[in-house]
Amino acid sequence: MKQFALAAAFAAATFAPMSAFADTETYVLDASHSQIVFSYNHLGYSTTYGMFSGFEGEIQFDQADPAASSVTVSFPVRSMLTGWEERFAHFMAPDFFDAADDEMVSFASTYIEVTGNKTAKITGDLTLNGVTKPVVLDATLNQTGDHPMAGKPWAGFDATATVLRSDFNLGKFAPYVSDEVQLMISIEASKAN
Repeated sequence: MKQFALAAAFAAATFAPMSAFADTETYVLDASHSQIVFSYNHLGYSTTYGMFSGFEGEIQFDQADPAASSVTVSFPVRSMLTGWEERFAHFMAPDFFDAADDEMVSFASTYIEVTGNKTAKITGDLTLNGVTKPVVLDATLNQTGDHPMAGKPWAGFDATATVLRSDFNLGKFAPYVSDEVQLMISIEASKAN
């Protein structure tokens, strides 16, 4: 899921004016301002939310050939925030992730289709719970330019995606607890020093 965020950062970079880049440049996520919020329907009664935050990732951007650029990101499953300790414990139990302390989620972009001045579809491989599947992000560039406090190039964007829990062997209790999980991603990325 966090990988999604990094892929979106790459999309943001592709929309920036070409003069802002020279050859391949590295951008890194601002972990303090990057989040993935997930939501799902619970028994038809409510929408339940959780979040991943504080993750890291990297964009290798090729100005001359954006298709040759790459985005990678990964983070621990156990960095999930649910707002309720018992829910987190259940998600980490055998019904769902059965997650070890070092179990990671990862995303690597494989294709980017620019769909407008500030929009793109980003396809990438999401590895979750030991399963790798393609996922498509709908990304929107929010803004690029020099950060007013950091004094260096910055990019920010939002993205959305839908994944099926069952695709990643996490489909317990579906369809009562929805198989579809909505992802809402917002990130900032800075040019590496």
